[in-house]
Amino acid sequence: MADVFSTNVLMGVVQNLKTPNPWLLSRYFPMEFTDPSEEIHFDVIPGKRRVAPFVSPFVEGKIVESLGQNVKTFKPAYIKDKRPFHAGRFLKRAVGEQIGGSLSPEQRLQLTLATEMQDQIDMVGRRMEMMASEALRLGTVTVSGEGYPTTTVSFGRTAGNTIASLSGGTLWSAAGTSFPLDNLQDWGTVGLQASGAFPVDVILGVDAWKAFRSHATVKDRLLGVKNSGLDLNQGAIAVEGGQYMGTIDNFNVFVYGGWYVDPATGTETALFPAKAALMTSALVEGVRAFGAIQDEKAGLQATPYFAKSWTIEDPAVRYLMMQSAPLVVPTRVDATVYCAVVTA
Repeated sequence: MADVFSTNVLMGVVQNLKTPNPWLLSRYFPMEFTDPSEEIHFDVIPGKRRVAPFVSPFVEGKIVESLGQNVKTFKPAYIKDKRPFHAGRFLKRAVGEQIGGSLSPEQRLQLTLATEMQDQIDMVGRRMEMMASEALRLGTVTVSGEGYPTTTVSFGRTAGNTIASLSGGTLWSAAGTSFPLDNLQDWGTVGLQASGAFPVDVILGVDAWKAFRSHATVKDRLLGVKNSGLDLNQGAIAVEGGQYMGTIDNFNVFVYGGWYVDPATGTETALFPAKAALMTSALVEGVRAFGAIQDEKAGLQATPYFAKSWTIEDPAVRYLMMQSAPLVVPTRVDATVYCAVVTA
């Protein structure tokens, strides 16, 4: 029988498994980059609006420096998901297997191996979705873990792209005194001025969506565009992740609902604040970056996921470990604008 736990076989399984594709990662961080060093080097595109210099036609031309890119480095935290494989579990019927058992122990082992590795990859993907949410909302990612000091990676977003939380009569829940569509136009202009890219996507938390869809000015605008092909689905969110609700005033409106179990507290936590609004677009040019795997069996190469396995003799236990060193990078971070729009 072939050794299904050999490094080559495990990496073949990884390559054939479904790569996690959470919504924020899929839409705004479609590119993948691996860095063969211990640190991840990433670029941030500046948004300067320079003008050509005037000089006399009788003097030398003026040297203008290239706009260039802002290169930053970060030593990523490390993911090491280790799980035990006890031989006895493969002697019992697997979940979903017909009563009486139709699989051999070897087949159950292979099924369990693929299931566990898929779960490991999914967990890395969920961690990166958390990072994507934080990077888009705040322009930073905070990383902490056992043996890793809490570190905040700043992508250098312009301070004005984080709008002060609305309050009083400006809250979207304040009927008659707030103007959500005007807010979106103003905040979109903030993103355009800072980055050169207008953030046409509006991502709302569930509570922000409820206030937006029921707001009188939004309803009035919908009546005005009803026959123009522009419309907004005012129904409830029905899927986990991002759900497209329609277009209004050239804004693509999405609602985001997703959760994760906080490893520090064990409590289920929202991936995106329910009371917030985020404006962005595909022009954020997000990248999923991965640092080198610090393991000789990986050849010290950068790869999104690296699986390995080994046994201990007494008690007899086999371990399966998945390793990754991820970071999400919004290359054009100023193409994002964020604000809390309803009260806590």
